[in-house]
Amino acid sequence: MEDTNTSILADVVEKIIKENHIFNDIVLASRPRVIKISSKSNMSIVWINIWDVQSSSKARGLIRYFNVKSYIVMIHEANININISQCKNY
Repeated sequence: MEDTNTSILADVVEKIIKENHIFNDIVLASRPRVIKISSKSNMSIVWINIWDVQSSSKARGLIRYFNVKSYIVMIHEANININISQCKNY
């Protein structure tokens, strides 16, 4: 996303998830949701909802930093009460 007018697409996120070993045994419960921080920023937030057990052990195992090409990706636990309908599905 060098060009700040370029948005990452949900399809690209799904492809990255399928190709990255840290997502082995992870199943998406819905399509990724993508929102750009601002029109002048090259940062986006991507929400993914995964199938997990009640203890959330799979989600906790994902919380880390990793690289996708030249970008640094941070995975954090999300608040369960996020209003995902405000997110764009590119």
